[in-house]
Amino acid sequence: MATVTSYGAAEVVTGSCHLLAVEGGPKILVDCGMFQGREEERNYGPFDFDPSEVDYLLVTHAHLDHVGRIPKLVKEGFAGKIYATSATKDLARVILEDSAKIMKEDYETHYKKAQRRGKEQQVRLPLYEEADVEAAYTLQWGHPEYDVSFELCEGITVTYRDAGHILGSAFIELTYSEHDAPHTIVFSGDIGNDNDMVLPNLEKCEKADYLYVESTYGDRNHQNMDDSVAEFKRVVIDTLHNWGNVLIPSFAVERTQEILCLLKEMHEHKELPECKIFLDSPMATRATDVYRKYAEDLSLECQRNKEKDGTIFDFEDLVYTPDVEASKAINEVDRRAIIIAGSGMCTGGRILHHFKHRLWNPKNAVLFVGYQAVGTLGRHIVDGARFVKIYHEDILIKASIHTINGFSAHADQSAIVKWVSQMEELKKVFLIHGEEDKQVILRSVMDNQLHQKAHIVEPEEVIYL
Repeated sequence: MATVTSYGAAEVVTGSCHLLAVEGGPKILVDCGMFQGREEERNYGPFDFDPSEVDYLLVTHAHLDHVGRIPKLVKEGFAGKIYATSATKDLARVILEDSAKIMKEDYETHYKKAQRRGKEQQVRLPLYEEADVEAAYTLQWGHPEYDVSFELCEGITVTYRDAGHILGSAFIELTYSEHDAPHTIVFSGDIGNDNDMVLPNLEKCEKADYLYVESTYGDRNHQNMDDSVAEFKRVVIDTLHNWGNVLIPSFAVERTQEILCLLKEMHEHKELPECKIFLDSPMATRATDVYRKYAEDLSLECQRNKEKDGTIFDFEDLVYTPDVEASKAINEVDRRAIIIAGSGMCTGGRILHHFKHRLWNPKNAVLFVGYQAVGTLGRHIVDGARFVKIYHEDILIKASIHTINGFSAHADQSAIVKWVSQMEELKKVFLIHGEEDKQVILRSVMDNQLHQKAHIVEPEEVIYL
């Protein structure tokens, strides 16, 4: 008998963390992500399992909500082996080091303020420090290749397959024996939206007995990609012609690289009015370097770009701003700037500075090109807020707000259903990594279209397979 217990991404999107226990065998953790948005407080409590008893950690991909608590896991006793593709390992280091840096800066800021009130003892310590990130990288790591099965331990075989979500992402097939019969459980991680802009498309999963599948967009279908690109171009071109600026809160991994590819295409086709384009995110710059390192894993279009001019993402008028002074200098450009900055959900990072200086100007535009979790500043703006508080100052929102969901790195409802429909011998589907109201809709669609019963996994619910 095997069991799976979900300690994160159950009826919520973030905090992915699923513990598979095979009777008489090892304990296998799939992802150990950070909670975000309104669930953020859950990061600071103890794990609901003993990290020292976990034998293996299998990582699907490098997004913070899938890797963000790995240093905490190690800090609290995990000493097993970690498996992740080489690209995921490299991207995760970028993301985790940035996360530790931000938490340290936030702590120091809050501590100084608390000192003035004589309440410094009430300031919570960071979840982990850069030394804890380094400690995670001193553990033994295995680097699976796509479609090459390997024996995790006696009786358990693992296969990583390309999820088409971000560089290095994978859905994971685990096969174990029970009563001399093989059983396969698949953890989707996050599966991609087949736009083929930067990455190859999601790989087919041919067989599974049990499937744990993400449901982030289980309630809807994305805007057609061609329509999304057309809308993106329209907003950018119209705003620049109106002598305004375009602000793009963007995730450092995958979304930024997609936007760079699209802007490069517009530049080459002479669709862009004269402007300056700033990638104002040190983490996104480092992540882009990782994408360059693994160019052979990118889409054919990206590889053609590299063959054509020696670069995948770079072009004239694109400026990287790695240090604070270069970032501040963007304020001197009062018109016709495209500013790509993190964080993607506007929960921190340099985008907040640009919001403070530019949200109040009706000539400007904000382009949201990624998911905004409930409780985040980005979601607040998307939902129609008139004012936002940034650095203790109320800022009136007069800039036009645009949401283009066709760029999502997540599969939409129809793509999820199509992917699931291809699986043979599927006994049960378990919905994770989604808000409950969206999961209810996806469950109904699966029942009606696939005649496949799906179960919405509750937090810490023990599923007996």
